[in-house]
Parts: sequence; C-alpha cells; structure tokens
Amino acid sequence: MRKNQVTFLLCLGFGISHFCEAQLMADRDKSQDIPFKKTVLFTDFVSEGVAVGDVNKDGKLDVMAGPFWFEAPNWEKHEIYEPKLYVPEKEWSNSMLNFDLDVNLDGWIDLIRVDFPGKAVYWHENPKGADGHWEVHMIHETVGNESPNFVDIDGDGRKDILCGDVTNKQMIWLKAPTKPGETGWEKYTISQLETPGSENFSHGLGYSDMNGDGNPDVVIREGWWENPGDPMQSNWSWHPSNLGEPVSHMYSYDFNQDGFADVFAASAHERGIWWYENLGDGSNQKFERHLLTEEMSETHAVAFEDLNGDGQKDFITGKRYYAHMREGTGALEPAYLYWFEFVPGASPKWKAHQIDDDSGVGLNVVAKDINEDGLLDVVIANKKGIFVFEQMEKPSK
Repeated sequence: MRKNQVTFLLCLGFGISHFCEAQLMADRDKSQDIPFKKTVLFTDFVSEGVAVGDVNKDGKLDVMAGPFWFEAPNWEKHEIYEPKLYVPEKEWSNSMLNFDLDVNLDGWIDLIRVDFPGKAVYWHENPKGADGHWEVHMIHETVGNESPNFVDIDGDGRKDILCGDVTNKQMIWLKAPTKPGETGWEKYTISQLETPGSENFSHGLGYSDMNGDGNPDVVIREGWWENPGDPMQSNWSWHPSNLGEPVSHMYSYDFNQDGFADVFAASAHERGIWWYENLGDGSNQKFERHLLTEEMSETHAVAFEDLNGDGQKDFITGKRYYAHMREGTGALEPAYLYWFEFVPGASPKWKAHQIDDDSGVGLNVVAKDINEDGLLDVVIANKKGIFVFEQMEKPSK
C-alpha cells in the first residue's frame, strides 16, 4: 500500500471528513459537514441502478431499484418483476441503471431499466395500483457505454436516453414518447460512422455545453460531438480531444471562471478523480489534467447537484464495490460515499466530505429531495444493497 494511501485511510479512520491530497482544500472543521440519516432498504444485490418517483400517487416519493419499489415513508417493499439475488463476487445483475418517467403519459410513474452493457433497455409499466408484476416493454435492443445519460436532449421537457448503439457502433439518443398512449421511442443518430464511446463496455459519457453556444454537446473521453442546434439532425460535428482514461459520468462547467468549459471525470475502474482545464485554443480544445485525488478507487457513478444549497453544484460519488469481479484496484476497500463541495475561483477547490463508509455507489446516483424538506438527499443501489441517505439540518451552534 502506498504511503499517501495509508495516510488517506488513516484520515478516514479517525473520522476526519476530508481527503489528504494536496489539491483538495482541507476541511478539518467537522461543523462544516452535513449530517445524513442512513436507511438500509435492502441488504442483498439485485440492482446497481436506482430511481425515485411517486409510484402509488400518494404524494410521497418512493424508491425503485431493479425488481423492487419501496413505498415511502416506511419503505415497504413491493415487487416490479420476479427478483433474483446475485452474488457480488461472481455475478452481474440485469439492472445496471434505473430511471423514472411516466413513459406512456397515463399519469403514473414507470421504471426504465438498463440491462447489462450491450444488452437492451426496457421500461416497466406501472399497473396503476393493481397487484402483480409490471408489464415490460423493450425500448432498444442494444445499449452501449456503461454510463448512459437520462437527459432532455431536445428541450421538450421530457428526458431521453443518451447511449451507444452497439449493433451499429454509433452514438444515439432515444426520444421518449410525447403523446398519451404512445409507447415507442424514436432513435436519432449523433454519429454516422463507427465511433468511440459507443461500444458495450465504453466508459465515459456526458451531455454538457462545451463551446458556450448554449446547446449541450455529447462528451466522451476521446472528444465531443457538437450539437447542431437541432438535435434531431444526424452527423453532429466531431471534435477530438484527450480526456483521459476510462471514466464514468462526465460533466462540463467553467470551474476556473476563465470563460471556457472544463470537464470533471472520475475513474470507473482504477484510481483517480480529475478536472480537465480547457486551455481555450478554439473549437478543438486542448485540456490540462488536474488531479483531485487517486485514493478512492472505482468511482463508477457521479451526480452533479448543489447538495448544500450554496448555489454551486457539487459532485457526489464513491467507490463501486466489486466494480470488477476481481480483487485488484481496491475491490475490497471500504465502500466510501462522498460529496465534493465546490469552491469556485481561478484555482478551483473541492472540499471532500464523507457521507458513509459502507455503501458506495452503483452505476447511477440520485440526488433529490425525497422527503420534501428542502434539502437534497442521496439514494443509491449497488452490490451492497439499496440505501437512502436523508440530509439532516446542521445542529445549531
């Protein structure tokens, strides 16, 4: 074990809520931490995806994760489809990412489930309170890239699926139905030729404005596709760039306030969390990598939300337990869950705060106010189970 890794683990072991990397702003004052209430909904491995929505229309936000939905506020468990318990060290689940959407616009929240990379994406139709398993429908037969995005591509207020098409080796987006009763998803092609980022095990994908024209672009670690303004057009312009090794969800933002979009990325299967500084040399930008830390391994999911309500978006990520079924790259290290508090400036900083040390992340992280108290909460599912972390008010001094 490396010296700085030992230091990092000792810091965590003594409950100090910061990383000991020089590039992260030290935060030894525990009064600055946010307390969270941890609730374990399920202790076995069924899903690495999770979603939140009002399943039974009682006005409360419930949790969906693979074969189950958990009814708020007491988290009673209900089945969506026939559950199977998987062995974390030996098996992958059939639920890698989950999203929530009223797909057929009947007024009831449905579950979108992304299967193993390269396999299909489905939606499970809410039975409107009736007993029994939910009817399942295929959306698309092959989904590439291990970090599909669920974002509103065309600005119609309905989230769509951004992913790779493994069969055709193209980057695509799948448009959600827009009329009641419709169930088909329209496919739109971003790249006409065989392109990187679209393979089943590709790592690294984001949907953010890279050139400042107000239109979100599609970002992968090999470069980015420029949004033509009408996202339904095919063959978006390609801009090659070097944004590092295989990562998870990618986000662009002007972190150092120099007028150019930078990129945040975290290693999917090795060590490292970075921000890539845009050197601003035109449309084919060059990027300089800045290391935040390499102590946390396998950060295979990242959320970008303002967790503490200070007006600046923060990053929520953590270790994915047994991201690969092997014991290398910290597979058996504690499954930490962290939020990185963004402090903007010409030399941007991130304060790292521990949420938990026995949960980590799966393939997507939900940061949402699930109990409607005005504070963002964190919901995850992975090989360790299904968890809700409710943000609590800080104790008054």
